[in-house]
Amino acid sequence: MARIVIIGGHGKIALLLAPLLTQSRHQVSSVFRNPDHAPQVAATGAVPVVADIEQLDTGGLSRLLADHDAVVFSAGAGGGNPARTYAVDRDAAMRTVDAAAQSGVRRFVMVSYFGAGPDHGVPEGDSFYPYAQAKAAADAHLRATDLDWTVLGPSRLTAEPATGRIAVGPDTGKAQVSRGNVALAIAACLADDATIGRTIEFNDGPTPIPEALAGGPAE
Repeated sequence: MARIVIIGGHGKIALLLAPLLTQSRHQVSSVFRNPDHAPQVAATGAVPVVADIEQLDTGGLSRLLADHDAVVFSAGAGGGNPARTYAVDRDAAMRTVDAAAQSGVRRFVMVSYFGAGPDHGVPEGDSFYPYAQAKAAADAHLRATDLDWTVLGPSRLTAEPATGRIAVGPDTGKAQVSRGNVALAIAACLADDATIGRTIEFNDGPTPIPEALAGGPAE
């Protein structure tokens, strides 16, 4: 049993992830901004924690993460506002990484996207550009630490039912993946130390998730 904190606890993926973790007898704290969302978060079995990561400094985030074993960063500004995208997806994410190191939380799973990185190729005038830039910076910041990190890069997200099967690897082009499969992949990463120190990009596919994630480096 581990104590896991989910940052972005009212997100669609987080609401699918929390029940998977609690059913595996983990203690889950889900962090979200709007207090009105507390009943929905509590229904997942997680402990609702109302906090605005955009406003918290590293010290505040460190206190939030203290006494946990693992962090899942699945928060996002939701696009549309470049300033807020940088504030949440880059700055708050980087402060959360620093806070994990400061509070002794070794395991860190970052939810990114397929194709993230400095060579993302998104033109500066594109509305997706701030998000692409923010994720590239946050992912790089995490990789530069000595935390036990995993960066997950799901393709375009869908609301299709989870299949429990994905495709991982250098020959896997961008396609799509259900949010349910992303939640299953996060849970499987937390259970498999072989995913530490890896960036794993994936789509829906034919291979059972634990087997796909155990298949070696996916970069």
